[in-house]
Amino acid sequence: MVSQGSSPSLLEALNSDFLACKICLEQLQVPKTLPCLHTYCQDCLAQLAEGGHLRCPECRESVPVPPTGVAAFKTNFFVNGLLDLVKARADGDLCAGKPACALCPLMGGTSAGGPATARCLDCADDLCQACADGHRCTRQTHTHRVVDLVGYRAGFYDEEARERQAAQCPQHPGEALRFLCQPCSQLLCRECRLDPHLDHPCLPLAEAVRARRPGLEELLAGVDNNLAELEATRMMEKEALAQLREQAARVGTQVEEAAEGVLRALLAQKQEVLGQLRAHVEAAEEAARERLRELEGQEQVAREAATFARRVLGLGREAEILSLEGAIAQRLRQLQGCPWLPGPAPCLLPRLELHPGLLDENCHLLRLSFEEQQSQKDSKKDGAGSQVGDETQPQSRDGAQTPQENGVQILKVERAESPQEDGAQTPKEDRAQTPQEDGGAQIPRGGRSNKKRKFKGRFKSVSREPSPAPGPNLEGSGLLPRPIFFCSFPTRMPGDKRSPRITGLCPFGPREILVADEQNRALKRFSLNGDYKGAVPVPEGCSPCSVAALRDAVAFSAGARLYLISPEGEVQWRRALSLSQASHAVAAMPSGDRVAVSVSGHVEVYNMEGSLATRFIPGGKANRGLRALVFLTTSPQGNFVGSDWQQNSLVVCDGLGQVIGEYRGPGLHGCQPGSVSVDKKGYIFLTLREVNKVVILDPKGSLLGDFLTAYHGLEKPRVTTMVDGRYLVVSLSNGTIHVFRVRPLDS
Repeated sequence: MVSQGSSPSLLEALNSDFLACKICLEQLQVPKTLPCLHTYCQDCLAQLAEGGHLRCPECRESVPVPPTGVAAFKTNFFVNGLLDLVKARADGDLCAGKPACALCPLMGGTSAGGPATARCLDCADDLCQACADGHRCTRQTHTHRVVDLVGYRAGFYDEEARERQAAQCPQHPGEALRFLCQPCSQLLCRECRLDPHLDHPCLPLAEAVRARRPGLEELLAGVDNNLAELEATRMMEKEALAQLREQAARVGTQVEEAAEGVLRALLAQKQEVLGQLRAHVEAAEEAARERLRELEGQEQVAREAATFARRVLGLGREAEILSLEGAIAQRLRQLQGCPWLPGPAPCLLPRLELHPGLLDENCHLLRLSFEEQQSQKDSKKDGAGSQVGDETQPQSRDGAQTPQENGVQILKVERAESPQEDGAQTPKEDRAQTPQEDGGAQIPRGGRSNKKRKFKGRFKSVSREPSPAPGPNLEGSGLLPRPIFFCSFPTRMPGDKRSPRITGLCPFGPREILVADEQNRALKRFSLNGDYKGAVPVPEGCSPCSVAALRDAVAFSAGARLYLISPEGEVQWRRALSLSQASHAVAAMPSGDRVAVSVSGHVEVYNMEGSLATRFIPGGKANRGLRALVFLTTSPQGNFVGSDWQQNSLVVCDGLGQVIGEYRGPGLHGCQPGSVSVDKKGYIFLTLREVNKVVILDPKGSLLGDFLTAYHGLEKPRVTTMVDGRYLVVSLSNGTIHVFRVRPLDS
């Protein structure tokens, strides 16, 4: 049996959208109920009928249309009764508090009737005071309920009105439905009872309800039980899905760790084998050089003795030859009897023997196995709590069991033991999910990240072409630093009149960043977690472009000027810059007491007093006018790194302007280089806005590979900065900021 609290009250039914059609969204007109118990307007259902069938707009169940049309569907008398109650209230409200009596015109009174003060709940008529006093004085109306009109409009008598309200017969207006024809299951009035249901057994409505209510309540209880089972099944399905995701994340982490372990082992073996090879070659070369020196000495002695003897025999006179004949013969006999060195020593030629697993065409060192997930019922029967992957051990192709941990299967590789670094990670480019921080939250998508499905189909212009393969110059490790998503936050504040356009970023104090919002003419302060810390005031009319934080001061470019202000907004000095460049990149020197700015192909460095400390052209005077540095930063080593739009390259130069390295290769994908940042080890992070990438280069400007891509939530990245040498902050064109922790090689 349904509890009282499970069914909606009359007031809730009248105030909710229960009386609205889900098709036209208006109040129901001639409500018809489908076999699925969804009710709509008759005209709305007629528009949906097609080919003798219609599909319920809510549950999508296909319903056959009766031969006589949608009018043959069940009339929802319950909704009709509620609509009558709502209509009676609405009609009374339209009278602006002065309804007319409904009986006065019938009794020969005024045509408009007197002012109504009461209402008969049985007749549904408004009555004046005189008619209300005499309404119950007749045999037909002595049982009627007359109430005051004000209380009726306030809803005090809704329940009682519903009880006294009789459903009207659609065939005979004015006649109430009073009987139920049992064979036809049809409601009848007195007129319908006479013909054609005269011979059919009929029951009064109250008796019919008492007879049929238990069956309906029993069916309803069965449905409630089914609903409970469905809810339990749904919860089990959600738990199974959560378990699947958790296990997939765990296995994914283990796959990465296993692959990285294999890579570390291979790299360590590579260094070991190359060391052995170098030691063998060096020892063999040293022995060969020693033998060559001895052979060359013996050859020289024999050659000189033979030359002397040949000259004496060819040029000497008889007496001279005979006088030297004994010495020459003795020397030649000594040379002939000298124990010459044996032939070349056998040289041990090196050969490489590969493990059979590496000789596989695809080098299948990892293999993933799947097992059926146990249902909760089976788990409860088995004692509950067994984890997926703990019961069985998958076997390798030769039948031997392969060790696995939490569902990941690792093939054993026989190799010489070598030290390994724990925790080194291999970058996963174009991965389907956002990087995680030690198993933490997913990437936001503000980009976004949350995820491949989130960005699929949105970045139609994104380059899927990976950057060229990393070179062998990554400190012998062969692994790139790895991005780990930290947080994401918007930069638009309640007082902003326009959408933010971030043109500059810089670290500002411990774990804090300063954001140059050119569109709103503001320098905003945010913590690394995205908390808004206020703003640094800027001079009136200034639109900050690039920004850098110095020791107790802030430098920024605006228009064709360089400003140095205090954190409270007090201008300390300003300098005019060249008008030939649209924007001027600003960077703080590692010492924190000087600021560098790019101006028309050269770099100017100012001290805290505003004096020009140095000025140089990257590459010297020979390249004057050829450089156009749009973005500029400095490295901890004191080098300058800039994006050169004139040469379409990235330039690294020292403090004197000598170019240390330059990159303009295919890793730029034909794009103009964007914002640059440098971590504490000198690795360069270059933004490629057109292809939604951040690539990584070594301190000398050689490309190492992709660091961030569209799959990490990058959508038109604009400016980057490095905080504490460990956090890469990336701003997007929509004003969102993503923060990634740079996991170094030795972590």
